[in-house]
Amino acid sequence: MMLVGLAAAGLLARLVLGGLPAPGAVGYRLGDPGGRSRDSVAKDAERFARPLAAGERVDVDRAPAAELARLPRIGPALAARIVADRDAQGPFGSLEALERVAGVGKTTVKALAPYVAFSAPPRRGSGGPAAQVGPVPVNRATPEELAALPGVGPRLAEAIVAERRRNGPFRSPDDLQRVRGIGPKLVTRLTGRIRIP
Repeated sequence: MMLVGLAAAGLLARLVLGGLPAPGAVGYRLGDPGGRSRDSVAKDAERFARPLAAGERVDVDRAPAAELARLPRIGPALAARIVADRDAQGPFGSLEALERVAGVGKTTVKALAPYVAFSAPPRRGSGGPAAQVGPVPVNRATPEELAALPGVGPRLAEAIVAERRRNGPFRSPDDLQRVRGIGPKLVTRLTGRIRIP
């Protein structure tokens, strides 16, 4: 009985003193100058959760991962990979160049076509009229031609050319693993897209 009386007295004191928080209660101040307000967090969540409007396009060369995740067939994990690839190898410039990201294939690219835009100019060899036709000859290709291959960007292309100069031509696709950053998965992905004469 005494405990009930103490609890009632505590509740009455909180009400009289103007809404003091209960012990252990978590508070959230709206418009807190030290951080983002609850309203802005809710607006961002609402914006990123809504589907794309008719005619709305996402700039793949600039959009953050949360915005990319709104695209069809792109979830948070793939959006993060797209941003990481863009940060490491530069902007895409075209739909075809998106295929260099692991998990993005021709089906995904086709589904994305009506919803994406690119602010960067297309990269040479990335699907424009001057693009390489047929398999790329690894032992003669320029860095630009190699960079257009899926999973290979400018840095890895330069590394391939440097390795080719240093240690001679590649004798098989598996021989590309001499280049730091190329493993069995990338070699498999490049099969049919490269030629080693």
